[in-house]
Amino acid sequence: MIRIEGLKKTFGVKTVLDDVSFHFPEGERIALVGANGAGKTTLLDILTGEQDLDAGQLIKPSRLKLGYLPQEPNPDPESSVLEEALAGGPGYIQDLVRRHRRVSEAMASDYSEDIHRAWDAVDDEFRQQNGYAIDGMARSILSGLGFRETMLGQSPKSLSGGWRMRLELAKIFLNKPNFLILDEPTNHLDLPSLVWVENWLQSFDGILLFVSHDQSLLRRLPTTTLHLNSGRLTGYKGNFDHFLEEREKRLNEEAAMADNLRRRREHLEKFVERFGAKATKASQAQSKLKMIARIRDLESGVTGEAALDSMHLSIPLGPASGRTVLSIEDGVIGYGHPLCEGLGVLVERGQKIAVIGANGIGKSTLLKTIAQKINPLAGTFKLGHNVALSWFAQDQLETLESDKSVLDNVLASSSAVTNQIARSILGALLFSGDDVNKLVKVLSGGEKARVGLARLLANQANFLVLDEPTNHLDISSCEILSQAIRDYEGTVMFVSHDREFIDGVCTHVFAMLPDGRARLFEGSLEDYRRQAKLSGFPDVLDPVTGSQPAAAASNKNATHVTSSSSRDLSESDVVSLRRDLQRLQKKIDQLDRDIEKATLEIQGLDQKLAGCGGDFQKAGEISTIKQDAESRLAASEQEWLEISETAEKIRTTLKENGRSV
Repeated sequence: MIRIEGLKKTFGVKTVLDDVSFHFPEGERIALVGANGAGKTTLLDILTGEQDLDAGQLIKPSRLKLGYLPQEPNPDPESSVLEEALAGGPGYIQDLVRRHRRVSEAMASDYSEDIHRAWDAVDDEFRQQNGYAIDGMARSILSGLGFRETMLGQSPKSLSGGWRMRLELAKIFLNKPNFLILDEPTNHLDLPSLVWVENWLQSFDGILLFVSHDQSLLRRLPTTTLHLNSGRLTGYKGNFDHFLEEREKRLNEEAAMADNLRRRREHLEKFVERFGAKATKASQAQSKLKMIARIRDLESGVTGEAALDSMHLSIPLGPASGRTVLSIEDGVIGYGHPLCEGLGVLVERGQKIAVIGANGIGKSTLLKTIAQKINPLAGTFKLGHNVALSWFAQDQLETLESDKSVLDNVLASSSAVTNQIARSILGALLFSGDDVNKLVKVLSGGEKARVGLARLLANQANFLVLDEPTNHLDISSCEILSQAIRDYEGTVMFVSHDREFIDGVCTHVFAMLPDGRARLFEGSLEDYRRQAKLSGFPDVLDPVTGSQPAAAASNKNATHVTSSSSRDLSESDVVSLRRDLQRLQKKIDQLDRDIEKATLEIQGLDQKLAGCGGDFQKAGEISTIKQDAESRLAASEQEWLEISETAEKIRTTLKENGRSV
């Protein structure tokens, strides 16, 4: 398939790809790994034609059918989600789908023989080309990616940015490429959709090349792992675990070789130092000097790669809490109108609870309510004796003071934190030496995420409430945080889409369903799935039951939701709901403006980046600003999704009770 030979790419004085060659073999699922900034996205952009190469060859066969996820959704989509998905299908059928739809629409008002003949002809061709199967396939893919049936008729422009990128992924899958390139394919996905996408990629029979920080995906999916480091590309057969093992062996071998070379060089240097000035030894000394130079070249070749970071983070623990950390009884959460009702759970000291469920059902809202960032709509949310809570939000980066240093930001998080404690936490999060004195505004998105975590950990709480704490973190940082939470003796409640992180941390799983039911299970994700199956509780990780409203479970331990539509509404109820809907719509309108503003800002920054040329420093500064804008956009999109779901429930309740919206 694709072959690259002697590929070279530089940005300013930095060489990102240096004489890179590789042949992508048929049928392989290839994970591209490397440190942040190593050039992974650059390599993908060159393969897809988004960037030019400086030197070398990119050889593509004529039968290549490339599929890749664009950085932005289609700005001029079809009128509905389903039609936009079909428009991304195989090229030969796109025009046929449109003609079939036009003739079908014409028949609704024109019953002439000409129209019927046109219908018979286009429908016959449509059937021969499996057009109806394409429609069913599109619906199946969209369902797997979390789209509900009611969303298929919506305009793509009414969706948030995250959902529109899911739609772009659906178009790629439907088009059946033979070479698929994906950069962080699990971004924007909830757990059920992530499981579905992984299964789809497992069955993909073409070549898959992908970049991901999801360790679970890196362990399950690849048959080959490519490591990009210092401009060099090294291939390893097998998954991420096998890559780590083989790389460690190679680093140990190179370390031993480097030690032998060092000792040999030092011996020769002593010879030159001792005998170089003597006439009888002069020629030998010159020979030794040449040998020393060759050894130095060899040393630079075998010691050019640093070993993996092996740092340890210890989370400070505040005074011990009582046995009961949190109790929720008949809890109702939401923004003006319930997202979830009848919640009940008892959280005990030392438990580490993962909250899982599809996007938009109230996971983040639940954590915000527990952290007392928003008020419950009803019920009791009570913290236990001596509980000291520390909260980490998805938009934590926005709380940082950009004109202050990394160290000052951590010191400002708590009056109890000392300089030594702050430096210790930052060191464990890979801020060493003078790095702690950098201003936050010059940091990358991943570095800012680590500063946000450092601020959280410096508070010396005994109850951590974390909403997507691994966002923007690379694999090394995720492992450090995971180990720290495992060792932490306090209580943790968190939301994450990273399965490796969830399974590495959780002692319990709190599963939330789209119909409002929720239940606490003991153990890991696999323990939850086994217990859920035995008890009849729908599987949140199943893309079908996890993203579609399920029938009420008979299990008496399940937490049920009472739908407002199941009772008659009084006039005061109607007035209250309409008032709530009006307030929510204003918030949605504001978020639409925020999303549009952030999107335009990002587009403008992309244009500035394109004009940087070889000015690497300027490009880095613009990239930092862009990452901040992308974080704001993601937070606005998540809030838009949650509030829109609530507004839709109110509209449904009013309609089902025969009231106008």
